[in-house]
Amino acid sequence: MQRPVLPPGTLVPIHPVAFLVVTKSEVYGEPISPELRGKAGRGGRITPDALGLTPEQLELVRIEPQRRSDGMTNDTVGIVTTYEGDPLLSGDIASRLGAFSDVAEMEKKSATDSDIIEILLGSKNHLHNNYQDFQAFLDHGGKIGLQHDPLLYGASALNPFLVSVERVPMLLVKQGQVAVVKAYVGLVTQDTSGAEFKFGSLVRPGHRGVWQEPLRTGKYPINPRCYEAEIVPTSILNLNWAEAVSEAHQLDAQLQQIVAKSNEGFVFKIDLQVQIHVPDTKAPRVISMVGTMRNLVNEVLQAAVGNHFRDKLQSMPAIRFIETRQLVQVEAFEHIRQQLEQYQVETKGVYIQDVILPEDLVKVLTQREIANQEIETFKKQRSAQEERIAMEHSKGTAEMQAELAKSKVGVDIKTNNATARAKEGSGEAEYIRLTGTARGAEVEAVGLARAKGYQAQVTALGSTATALVNVIGSLAEGQAKFVPDILVTGGGNGGSALDGLAAAAMRFLGGPAKVPPAQGPSPGVGERHTKTDS
Repeated sequence: MQRPVLPPGTLVPIHPVAFLVVTKSEVYGEPISPELRGKAGRGGRITPDALGLTPEQLELVRIEPQRRSDGMTNDTVGIVTTYEGDPLLSGDIASRLGAFSDVAEMEKKSATDSDIIEILLGSKNHLHNNYQDFQAFLDHGGKIGLQHDPLLYGASALNPFLVSVERVPMLLVKQGQVAVVKAYVGLVTQDTSGAEFKFGSLVRPGHRGVWQEPLRTGKYPINPRCYEAEIVPTSILNLNWAEAVSEAHQLDAQLQQIVAKSNEGFVFKIDLQVQIHVPDTKAPRVISMVGTMRNLVNEVLQAAVGNHFRDKLQSMPAIRFIETRQLVQVEAFEHIRQQLEQYQVETKGVYIQDVILPEDLVKVLTQREIANQEIETFKKQRSAQEERIAMEHSKGTAEMQAELAKSKVGVDIKTNNATARAKEGSGEAEYIRLTGTARGAEVEAVGLARAKGYQAQVTALGSTATALVNVIGSLAEGQAKFVPDILVTGGGNGGSALDGLAAAAMRFLGGPAKVPPAQGPSPGVGERHTKTDS
């Protein structure tokens, strides 16, 4: 068997005895083997069936989108298996040209996880023309068995005795999702999760284990035989414990209504909705702990939610549960939040959608509500009568409003007059009190000042001289008169009694008259002095 394959349109001279050329419809050449001759049909023609091949195996291998039954298309890749070459190295399940030595070199150069992922998702098929040059594949170290690098879109002329291709869907990561990769090939496992993480190993891309870096939105030609991708929604997930199922993800397909009993034995059915969120950076840790998102919902979350509501209802009466439904919902949120935090999953909301009550309890509650409504009706009727009485009272008050206003004004006037008189008396009394106080203070101050002055005079002049000085001062300040206001003298210069009379008249009319001093000699013996008081 020759490794090269003749592509369509090849025109070459081939010896019919030395070679057999196998095509889709027939085998060209003269078979020498008796076994093949025995499988020849009419006319000595040999078909591919005689060589163990089907017509489909002799067609070009086409990798192209495949149409689904619903009219949509799937992107595909070709998973290659080779049947010739050196055996795989110990511990390997797939062959990659050059193994993973390039990844080790990149790690030494401190390459990022994203750069290493790009290398791993790339392809080395250009080295052997997509397995069409099988000798080049062997020369570059290709091994027998499953191949790491898949075939992408295109048509390849492959030798069916050496290569087989399986078409599988390409990995699609939509918006609001990440893909956590579980690698079954690569370098040895080197855990990067830390000593505190006890749920498996997280590794860098290129090592066997759960990659610490997820794949984000995009299409990836990943080999599902070498890598398993777990899609993790990173948008908010709505999970329904009800008949309805979320069409977007189908993760709650196995969740059903929560059935619980109250402590009186009433059976409840509760429709519940829980909203959770898995951060994209923590998705690898979540998957390492629970395996899949379906396990997280069906095993972790379902147990936490169902057990909480069953325990809660069994500890309280049915009526109390109905009346405190909001409080029960808040407590459920806190309980579920604490449970999911252990798996690094965020709880965004817990909502009791509907509560299906038992028929007996519904009947009791209906009768109670009817009684409550009757009580409210009676209260409304009583309130109406009270309002009517209040209206009649208001009507009578309005009719007497004019007289009431007049009497109020009179009362205000009397009150204001009395207040004014009281204020006036109070002000006058205060004035008298303050005036007396001021005068007393003045007298006291003058007396103290005089006493101090007398003491100083006694010290300076002696008591006798001091007494004489003060007597003279008192006489000077007093009203006693020692000189007559009107002096009438007799004697020279024509002075006469008429001068005295004129002076007295002027004193009486306007004040003391100033009589010019008499001219002449001073009064002598025998002159008369007369004092006349005004």
